[in-house]
Amino acid sequence: MNPTNDPALKSWVPVPPDSHFPIQNLPYGVFRRKDEEVPRIGVAIGEHILDLTYLEQHGILKVAELGHRTVFSEHTLNAFLALGRPAWHGTRLAISRLLRADEPTVRDDAALRDHVLVPMADVDMLLPAAIGDYTDFYSSREHATNVGIMLRGVDNALQPNWLHLPVAYHGRSSSIVVSGTDLHRPLGQTKADDAPAPTFGPSRSIDFELEMGFFIGPGNSLGRPIPIDKAADHIFGMVLVNDWSARDIQRWEYVPLGPFLAKNFGTSISPWVVPLEALEPFRTNGPKQDPQPLPYLRISEPWAFDIQLDVTVQGAKMDRPHRLCASNMKHLYWNVCQQLAHHAVNGCNLQPGDLLASGTISGPTPDSYGSLLELAWKGTKPIALPNGETRVFLQDHDRVTMTGWCQGAGYRIGFGEVTGRVLPPLTT
Repeated sequence: MNPTNDPALKSWVPVPPDSHFPIQNLPYGVFRRKDEEVPRIGVAIGEHILDLTYLEQHGILKVAELGHRTVFSEHTLNAFLALGRPAWHGTRLAISRLLRADEPTVRDDAALRDHVLVPMADVDMLLPAAIGDYTDFYSSREHATNVGIMLRGVDNALQPNWLHLPVAYHGRSSSIVVSGTDLHRPLGQTKADDAPAPTFGPSRSIDFELEMGFFIGPGNSLGRPIPIDKAADHIFGMVLVNDWSARDIQRWEYVPLGPFLAKNFGTSISPWVVPLEALEPFRTNGPKQDPQPLPYLRISEPWAFDIQLDVTVQGAKMDRPHRLCASNMKHLYWNVCQQLAHHAVNGCNLQPGDLLASGTISGPTPDSYGSLLELAWKGTKPIALPNGETRVFLQDHDRVTMTGWCQGAGYRIGFGEVTGRVLPPLTT
């Protein structure tokens, strides 16, 4: 067993039993103390952040695999992501050792401890990486089937290519925002079925999409594919993703080239990147793939993850959030290694900090559908809220919050949350 994943491992930092951030997790993030301007890099532990920037600058965090490189004095994780799996593993071992209950280096130095252990309540979280490129997949068979039924009927729900390759589109990286950022209702063209021409105005069909995303570590040179059995070496870790969608804009614009304005007005991600190494105990088999994928997409070991996912909504007139759905990442038909291998098979050069997202994660039951489009079935089944209101799509001031975790033996490996509100549209 990897010693950093040992369920019996305890930290000298108090960690509540239901915390997403025990010592077995150690997710990385970029934060800014409220009394400082300069971003810093840290790992989450319980309700605190361990300041890796300070520990590196003062020679306390020593990782043989890093040599003399200073990666935590950067303002993003990109330099660290580029180093690859041996450096990630060595760093994780060193951080885990500093936080172990029997390690006195930080535990018994009050001045040092007070400086490097920062309460989460005292910081602002930032995007963890400079995201150069963003790709969104369409990898849930249940989601693709549901949407296909709505658009084309039961007999033609899946397009002919869907069972042979991970379908995807390139998104807009500049509008990816960190959890807590609110987004204005977008403007665009829409066209009713019985209208002779489109009209311009605010979208009336704002939706969420429950997704997971992963950050690329070392990339590949232009022209050189990444083999499927090496794909995991290029994946650093995962975040929660809400790929906000304007369904009415999407419906009018998506033929023939796919989503554009309906998606690029905003994509929200959680601030903590959970390393793939922390998720190793929760790997599992995904759905059976039939027909068998082509050789470049065939996996020799399981690469699905048992990550439980929840989505809630809270409107302006609601006194508490209401759960809309509960799903699991293990439902994805195409897994992260297949997504990455397909993305690079034509020689596309991926780079450290690129973000690849799963697409909407829907499960087999109606309460596990990962979007309002499915939950309210294209507006025909309004969702009843506890205060008597209903929803078929999001209203102004609705707050959507997603959370996810893996359940271990007496501990959780969690992702925190990604949350944001829909604000009224800005006039042009």
